[in-house]
Amino acid sequence: MTRTRWIAVIAAVVGLVGFSALLINGQQSCQNQTQASGCTRLLFIGNSYTYVNDLPAMFADLARSGGHRVEVGMVAEGGATLRDHAGSVATAAKLTSAKWDVVVLQEQSEIPSLEQLRESEMYPAARRLADTIYRQGARPMFFLTWAHRDGWPENGLPDYASMQSAIDDGYLAIAAEEQAAVAPVGVAWSSVMSQPHPALWQDDGSHPTTAGTYLAACVFYATIYHQSPRGLAYHADLSAVDAAILQSVAADTVLKDPGKWGLG
Repeated sequence: MTRTRWIAVIAAVVGLVGFSALLINGQQSCQNQTQASGCTRLLFIGNSYTYVNDLPAMFADLARSGGHRVEVGMVAEGGATLRDHAGSVATAAKLTSAKWDVVVLQEQSEIPSLEQLRESEMYPAARRLADTIYRQGARPMFFLTWAHRDGWPENGLPDYASMQSAIDDGYLAIAAEEQAAVAPVGVAWSSVMSQPHPALWQDDGSHPTTAGTYLAACVFYATIYHQSPRGLAYHADLSAVDAAILQSVAADTVLKDPGKWGLG
């Protein structure tokens, strides 16, 4: 079994009982800073799309390779929805555990693609969480995820492209309503598909490979810092060529039209 598959299996097992982590890296963390000047604290709230391959840690390593000081936290459980998190004591505790600058909200992978589920589940929970985040003095950011490799045919989304388009619409609408930024990972994913690229999906056609998570980390880098990740030395375990492809796509997706993602 490959290293990536082992990571996914272990993460899935952990996700069954919940997974929460605060990642700090020595002198480049926010520790011992009264006002965290020059340092960014991010909390990721989501499910396996966030914890498989440990997206928060990968983003932090990428950020540090770009000279940024950062702390990241995570509350993620396999299959968790934003409605689950909105009613979770553990999520509420993590939200108040530190002075976060940005709180990332990631919905379950299918809900954003169906209007009925958005209106009944995603949007009420997103509004509740965003209100809490703003009251804590932080900024919400939506993690626009990728579609399933084969779409969701049993619910009228016959292929990847149709499902991705629906997911895009779902996230962009609630982000605009809440005046929140969007990390357009799924949009970058679509762009990568149009050129030679490393595999982004695992064999299940849903969860990310290391390359898929690295692409997400690059998108978050560009979204958080308004800077290109091109040329950053941290490549996870990818080749320099593959990392360069993903860095470039992430930069173009976010920075060519930052206003589209609420970055101003």
